[in-house]
Amino acid sequence: MARLMLGRTLERICKGVLLLCLLHFLIMMILYFDVYTQRFDLFSRFNNGRNGSRGGVNNGGTVAAGGHHFYFYNLSRPNATLASYLAAGEQLLPSAKPSPKPLPPCPEIPPGLVGRLLIEFSSQMTMERVQKENPNVTDGGRYTPPDCRPRWKVAIIIPFRHRDNHLKYWLHYLHPILRRQKIHYGIYIINQLGEETFNRAKLLNVGYTETLKDGEYDCFIFSDVDLIPMDDRNLYHCYDQPRHFAIAMDKFGFRLPYAGYFGGVSGLSKKQFLKINGFPNEYWGWGGEDDDIYNR
Repeated sequence: MARLMLGRTLERICKGVLLLCLLHFLIMMILYFDVYTQRFDLFSRFNNGRNGSRGGVNNGGTVAAGGHHFYFYNLSRPNATLASYLAAGEQLLPSAKPSPKPLPPCPEIPPGLVGRLLIEFSSQMTMERVQKENPNVTDGGRYTPPDCRPRWKVAIIIPFRHRDNHLKYWLHYLHPILRRQKIHYGIYIINQLGEETFNRAKLLNVGYTETLKDGEYDCFIFSDVDLIPMDDRNLYHCYDQPRHFAIAMDKFGFRLPYAGYFGGVSGLSKKQFLKINGFPNEYWGWGGEDDDIYNR
């Protein structure tokens, strides 16, 4: 009788263990079925995208083809879930880069002006020093403000012959002044070769014509190479009327030599220059052309 009871107990224990094993097996099958169903769905999407348009695979899980982007996922990692891969996909979506903010217009009166300047010619000046002092000026003597949109594009035209020492000092002083004035500018040295009689006005006309081949300038400053402003508030740009910038020179006791004097440094917009038909070409030697342009 005791042996019979023991046999029935062992039989029940074996059946219970078998049921537990069967239950565990069913649970595992359900879990695997769920995971593989998810992977099959995502790989179907990937294959559809790849078959619809073939392209090269980029690092980071994107496929670029025909201007479109497709994404693939690796669901074979342990503990991977659909939600985690969907979140990863959102991170891979291309984000639109914000467009650069447009620069504000440069102020009419730049805040960095210093006013009256000390101008002296006793220190030795070299072109190497000028270049070192102005690293932001590009080849051809060009500069544009990096932090604002200039109101004028100014071509500065200098009639020139045998004045190398004056030119070094002019560049030494004018480059910092023009940068503080927040203008876009280019400097053009118009050199007359040979030893024939000098024609300043014709050189200025040549300079105007050549600068238009080099850039879209709308303002033209015509300056002798030996005239340097003593105050950076003397703004080198154009106005509603032609502008005379050299109204007080030290060699004339800081006053005009005569009424109607328009020589030294003057500025005209493109419209103004064309309206008066430029400078006269007939004046050889120094003097006369500035009075003619004043009358015009």
